[in-house]
Amino acid sequence: MKAFLGTALHAPSADRLEVLENALIVVGADGRIASIGSATDAGPFRAAGTLTELGAGQYLLPGLVDLHVHAPQFRQMGKALDVPLEVWLQKYTFPLEAKFADLAFARQVYEALVGTLLANGTTTTLYFATIHLPATQALADICLRRGQRALIGRVAMDHPGECPDYYRDPSPEAAEADTRAFIDYVRSLAGNETGLIQPVITPRFIPSCTDETLRRLGALAAETGCHVQTHCSESDWADSYVRQRCGMTDTQALDGFGFLTRRTVLAHGNYIADNDLETLRQRGSAIAHCPFSNVYFSDAVLPVRRVLDAGVHIGLGTDISGGPTPSLFENARQAVNAGRLLEHGVDPRTPRSQRGTPDMRIEPVTAFWLATAGGGEALDLDIGLFKEGWHFDAILVDANAEGSNVLVWPEDSHADVLQKIVYNGGRANVAKAWVAGALVHEC
Repeated sequence: MKAFLGTALHAPSADRLEVLENALIVVGADGRIASIGSATDAGPFRAAGTLTELGAGQYLLPGLVDLHVHAPQFRQMGKALDVPLEVWLQKYTFPLEAKFADLAFARQVYEALVGTLLANGTTTTLYFATIHLPATQALADICLRRGQRALIGRVAMDHPGECPDYYRDPSPEAAEADTRAFIDYVRSLAGNETGLIQPVITPRFIPSCTDETLRRLGALAAETGCHVQTHCSESDWADSYVRQRCGMTDTQALDGFGFLTRRTVLAHGNYIADNDLETLRQRGSAIAHCPFSNVYFSDAVLPVRRVLDAGVHIGLGTDISGGPTPSLFENARQAVNAGRLLEHGVDPRTPRSQRGTPDMRIEPVTAFWLATAGGGEALDLDIGLFKEGWHFDAILVDANAEGSNVLVWPEDSHADVLQKIVYNGGRANVAKAWVAGALVHEC
């Protein structure tokens, strides 16, 4: 067993910060939290050399949970954001993803990606890969070896009208077969007996898939109980496309194909109507809020407060590379900013009383919750909180780190510190990261 002594910050609910001051968190050999006590119990761990003791200006936070990453797109992160979604896919993204047929190329990109995310404090990631089975298996291998908790989907996409000839599944049967093969691979992966890596059924989105592929993958979700991920109502174009093709909303169509389960995460959801939010609540499905990429592709601001009030699970996603940064801290503050813009409005020519949508702001603690416990809840995993029996996935945030913009003064409360971490925290502050009690990153 090992133990961690210091001040831990977590958010048990979307609007409440809890401070565990001078707490002793004991972690068992299984990587789960065995107990949470006080400093008076630290002696045996200190004597045994199994105590990690935080210093002044250091804080233990739950590991960050990223609900939406396109792993192959890491190669173009921070560029190619000049065109609408439907053009962006054809012009930049499909050509890039097609290159992952080259296994050596894939491994090089995925190694860099996983290392970068861990260094930014992301201990759990929900990944879209590509259509290539060997490359997707390589991503699972890398995540397992590096110790990152990962949920990975081999992408299915076979619609000839929306997918180029050089990059698509040749048939619904092939899409199902390769998805099934990846599920079997992960579930039999040596060293993955604890389920650190989990397979995810991943139809890219309705425009990219034929109805037959969607039916087959929906049935596979019911058969296997796997997590499911896809995009839903991301942009005006995507939302309208589904309405025209299916004669119903994106949410209704996904539900009809059997994709809305307790283990489903829908990326974006900007145009989901209130009645569809109720469907998501009933199914227990979640939304991955991607505030940065929404700026470039959605032309809308997700009303996070409305989603929370509807009782729908929601967490945070970077959406690499539709989002230009791997940092969930940056996305957390963008989520706060987006809520303010939605509430206040942005057109100065409109009278103040008519400019915005009331009561749409979220506070820093809510953004922090989205990036931690909210993400864990969305995935139906015991992560994101310091709680007995839960996985010890955590990061050590050091306000004294070289290059830190988090400046803590004697008069600052712990709530002040949390706000400063949300508004100014970054890679420089992530001194260490643990997943299931194992050290996976250290500066």
